[in-house]
Amino acid sequence: MKNPEIARHFNTLAKLMELHKDNPFKIRSYVSAYNKLRKMDEPLEGKSEKELQEIEGVGKAIAAKIFELCTTGKMETLEKWKAKTPAGIQEMLSIRGFGPKKVKAVWDGLGVTTVGQLLYAINENRLVELKGFGAKTQETLREKLEFHQRSSGQFLFRTLDVAATALLTQLRTEFPGEVFERTGALRRLCPTLTNIAILTSLAPAAAQNIKAAEVIEAAAQSATQDSGSAVTKLEVDGFPVRLYHCTKENFGSKQFRHTGTPEFLNAFVAAFPGVDFQDCATEAEVFAKAACGPIPAELREDDTYIDLARNGQLPELLEVSDIRGVVHSHSTYSDGIHSLRQMAEATRDKGYDYLVISDHSKTAVYAGGLSVERVKEQWEEIDALNQELAPFRIYKSIESDILTDGSLDYDEEILQGFDLVIASVHSGLNMDEEKATERILTAIRNPYTTVLGHPTGRLLLSRAGYPLDHKRIIDACAENDVVIELNANPYRLDMDWEWIPYAIERGVPISINPDAHSVGGINDIKYGVYAARKGGLEAKNCWNAGTLSM
Repeated sequence: MKNPEIARHFNTLAKLMELHKDNPFKIRSYVSAYNKLRKMDEPLEGKSEKELQEIEGVGKAIAAKIFELCTTGKMETLEKWKAKTPAGIQEMLSIRGFGPKKVKAVWDGLGVTTVGQLLYAINENRLVELKGFGAKTQETLREKLEFHQRSSGQFLFRTLDVAATALLTQLRTEFPGEVFERTGALRRLCPTLTNIAILTSLAPAAAQNIKAAEVIEAAAQSATQDSGSAVTKLEVDGFPVRLYHCTKENFGSKQFRHTGTPEFLNAFVAAFPGVDFQDCATEAEVFAKAACGPIPAELREDDTYIDLARNGQLPELLEVSDIRGVVHSHSTYSDGIHSLRQMAEATRDKGYDYLVISDHSKTAVYAGGLSVERVKEQWEEIDALNQELAPFRIYKSIESDILTDGSLDYDEEILQGFDLVIASVHSGLNMDEEKATERILTAIRNPYTTVLGHPTGRLLLSRAGYPLDHKRIIDACAENDVVIELNANPYRLDMDWEWIPYAIERGVPISINPDAHSVGGINDIKYGVYAARKGGLEAKNCWNAGTLSM
């Protein structure tokens, strides 16, 4: 059990106890545990209760619950509160921005116990009758609930990527003579997924014997959806898995068909009429038959790259190894888990040339935003560390909140002291498209803005991004020499990869930034690179694939 999963149990426990108006002191302690544990890099699983108690901020009671969770898979106290709470109410508590107090209000006031019932009540305009629910709040909640429903049954890429890696290792160990490879949306590196798709030479009958997997449906035939392949549906550790069966002799043909979207496949076949793509043992044979370059799996969303492949003009996609520096990171100066020195040394030891430390600005009080005095204190430490760690370099930066009117935090005297400024929106996310766009445009035009951070503020499967006129934003960045961030945190991956081709067209550099709040968070860079590859990004268009130009 990973640390973030352990932490989420405490967050859920705190919400349920608040819902039922239990002991406020205990609730605060569980919230504190959640915030502490989710940022820890050192694994909690495998530690004894005594070792857990030695962790700063973890007392005897919390340690006992962590140990119980890691050894039994459950937390008795949490199970007790779940038993008192309808499943639909628990689901409501998982919706960002819909906290225990409001959930309790609709539960008590309207008697609703499911998301569907609540949406119906909103459609009937009934929430405005409740204290604290005006028309605007009701409409905002409707949007959150509808987004939640659309996202149900989906998973972040990182979640299924980790699960798929473990499963493939298991399958290759259990069946050493067979072939197992990722396919479908998982292979295309899509930011969100509905299942783990694996193509295999394993016979359908043998799939019944896979260890640690529950077979939901075996060898179901569906020529329309599965290109004539037998598919075994499994559940492994709570994740849906699809095994698509083929032979080693036609593995390449099946991999090609299962990887691309229908739009891509139809366009590809139409582009090469009369070519038989059946019975290819490898995908290389498929592309050889078409006499075109192999199109990377992540680019097989539509017909965009087919003619480029035919003409030998495919982009040389960005690699994780191309990234030379860590841009956008936080330390204990604001809400990071590790000190500035620890972040710098970890960045250097991972083979990077520089670190851009960009703690939160003063308006972000909730994240320990830096006062002017703290900014100057950090600058002094950076100067000292740069002398000690040279040629490795730490850049003085800040993640400046974009205020409601589009201005940046701090006066000009402070802003001009930074090597670069990352401008991001963290509050006031409910503006309409015109207001939100104008706000961002004002920040882009500020002469001190170097990088536009996570442009839409989205949180995948949790919060939709605020509406923007993306073309106007990208055009403004081109005109003002502003870099656009692709925030590599798996919950963000923002900017969206679909806008990368237009940014490239307009000559706007993209920076792949981990938004690291710990030394472990630096590793999220790879997820940003994966998303960038889907947009056709090359190293020459990536800002931090070289030395920084400012």
